[in-house]
Amino acid sequence: VLAALKEKGYEPIGQLVGYFLSGDPTYITNHNGARGKIRRMERDELLEVILAAYLQKFGN
Repeated sequence: VLAALKEKGYEPIGQLVGYFLSGDPTYITNHNGARGKIRRMERDELLEVILAAYLQKFGN
C-alpha cells in the first residue's frame, strides 16, 4: 500500500490518516491493488499493529 501511494505521487501519511479517520477507502489508490489490500484488515486492527510497533520502538 505504501509503495502504491508513493508510486502514484501521494503523500502516504496523509492518505493513511485520512483513511483511518474517515473509513473512506478512496483515500487509498487502486494502483497495484492497494485499496483491496488495506480493506482486507479492519482499521482498528491496523491501528493496533502500528501503535504497538511505535510503542515498542519509542515507548518506555
